[in-house]
Amino acid sequence: MTVYALLKALHIICAVIWVGGMFFAYVILRPSLGVLEPPNRLALHTQVFRRFFLIVWHAMPVIILSGFIMLFGYMGGMAGAGWTIHAMLTLGIIMAIVFVMIFFGPYRQFRTTEDRALKVAALDTIRKLIGLNLIIGLVTVAIAGLR
Repeated sequence: MTVYALLKALHIICAVIWVGGMFFAYVILRPSLGVLEPPNRLALHTQVFRRFFLIVWHAMPVIILSGFIMLFGYMGGMAGAGWTIHAMLTLGIIMAIVFVMIFFGPYRQFRTTEDRALKVAALDTIRKLIGLNLIIGLVTVAIAGLR
């Protein structure tokens, strides 16, 4: 097994964890929370976000770093990469920016405020931005499948 193959496997595993986590949260977890009382929903979101964002803070840099190592160490840089690599790189950077915006924006507000209305507003913004990142992530996965 080559170093490239290991990098690619690590890259894909981290992408699956990130995009799969967003899919689970958005499509399965969130609609299922209706059975809980609002204070319990907020408490559950607090625990889910803490764990998920911690994982993404590890997976995202691994995706970016492994992608750049594969690109510049094995593909000859940007000039040697096809359109799918350019698209994945662009979309991956956009996803990372959206994640950082979520973390330092509405998630920070969600974590630090005691005002229930502000928590709910932050939660709604987080939901919308995760939905955006999920769409971008699924498009990126589809492009990866074309490679």
